[in-house]
Amino acid sequence: MNRIDTTLAALKAQGKTALIPYITAGDPHPDMTVSLMHALVEQGADMLELGVPFSDPMADGPVIQKAVERALANRVSLKDVLRYVTEFRKTDANTPIILMGYLNPIEAMGVETFANQAKEAGVDGVLTVDMPPEETSGYLAALQSADLNRIFLVSPTTPDGRLNAVNEMGSGFVYYVSLKGVTGSKALDAADVAQHVGHLRDKTAMPVAIGFGIRDGDTAYQMAKLGDAIIVGSALVSLIEEKADRPLAEVESVLKAKMHEFKQAIQRADDE
Repeated sequence: MNRIDTTLAALKAQGKTALIPYITAGDPHPDMTVSLMHALVEQGADMLELGVPFSDPMADGPVIQKAVERALANRVSLKDVLRYVTEFRKTDANTPIILMGYLNPIEAMGVETFANQAKEAGVDGVLTVDMPPEETSGYLAALQSADLNRIFLVSPTTPDGRLNAVNEMGSGFVYYVSLKGVTGSKALDAADVAQHVGHLRDKTAMPVAIGFGIRDGDTAYQMAKLGDAIIVGSALVSLIEEKADRPLAEVESVLKAKMHEFKQAIQRADDE
């Protein structure tokens, strides 16, 4: 078991839902990424999801696309992202880190090289948006040999055949996309999510993390009632955009306030 498995098991034993914030590595400035990671943990993050900048982030909405553009303008690469993780691990050996990105930068580095360097840096799991489970045998073998969890996205329209493949080839948790569309979409139907998550639980024993569309305390509360974890991204990244030209302390302040809102909502759901 790596840090993801251990953390989720411990939280489940306590009847708690994990809070997983997402930020894009290198946004708003490369020198801020590690500090922001620590700030998120200080404010209650159970795990961290770190976006790897890529020039064609097809699954991401406008907010995260702009964050990626800022990071790329700062010339942030996959090697830089791994360096941030290495730096973070100097003072935090426990918080699980998930890299979310696309296959091209990984292939450019070399799959086995990436897996080994990610493990050495302190990464725990990888979500590769454009790599479906049916086409991942060599890639997954490299991740598995490095003890990296293989995390897949599933959506309301994912067919049972793919759900079965995700269950067979994935590990750590399943990332359930709570609505159709890209990250940052606003319409969230709790009843619909409950129905699909119920079906997903029939297909896998892995924990279910719910993301997309969780933008405030109310939506966090609703999704915490349904999932083992909730993932929040665009709501945080939009705050970073608003403070992109401000000092680190101001960026940290707005993120901490939003994280407090999410954490309080989750605790309320867990206590009921």
